Amino acid sequence: MGKKIFTSYKYADPNVREIQGINPTTARDYVNILQTKIDASDHINKGEDDGEDMGTLADSTIASKLGDKIFDSSVTIVFISKGMKDSIPENDQWIPWEISYSLHEQSRLGINSKTNAILGVILPDQLGSYDWYYRHNPDCNSTTHMTNKLFTILRENMFNIKTPQTRTCNGTTIYEGESSYIKTAKWDDFIGSINWYIEKALEIWRVRDLYTIRKNV
Repeated sequence: MGKKIFTSYKYADPNVREIQGINPTTARDYVNILQTKIDASDHINKGEDDGEDMGTLADSTIASKLGDKIFDSSVTIVFISKGMKDSIPENDQWIPWEISYSLHEQSRLGINSKTNAILGVILPDQLGSYDWYYRHNPDCNSTTHMTNKLFTILRENMFNIKTPQTRTCNGTTIYEGESSYIKTAKWDDFIGSINWYIEKALEIWRVRDLYTIRKNV
């Protein structure tokens, strides 16, 4: 059964791999590709359409419009790009607010919405590399996530399972299994297996009580 999907992203971030024929390429261009594929599936796109101009609206109006979309969704996909964070307080930026709203249970006119499943999609940088976020450690057969580059609400919802399964390699603690409420995937893996990754996020959501979930910005 299809899901209602909201997408959170930094609209004009240019720190992404160029898409052929689109120069300059921004994070929004990757969202367009995803939304085209969602529209061709049984999922329902609840994100902002590219032609939906919110630039002239007040922040309070934008918050209300986006809040309506998030309230009516069950899965939030956040595009994690190299330049997603601005040098202003996090509570003044849209992505943390959208993730917080996605994680809170809401009630409107007697209708309740549950915490969303969250999936993080890592976008390649201008060089086409994912090394800015993922670091593979061949000696330990593990991957380090550079979570220090993320908004706090994203960072603290990763490796947040209450009872982790771990092992030690070269003095480093390595988490095993689905240790994060927010599962992440490389764009190139995700875009070819959208349904699979959405289902993995939903599997984690079904056992969300196993995780310590931060819901506030």
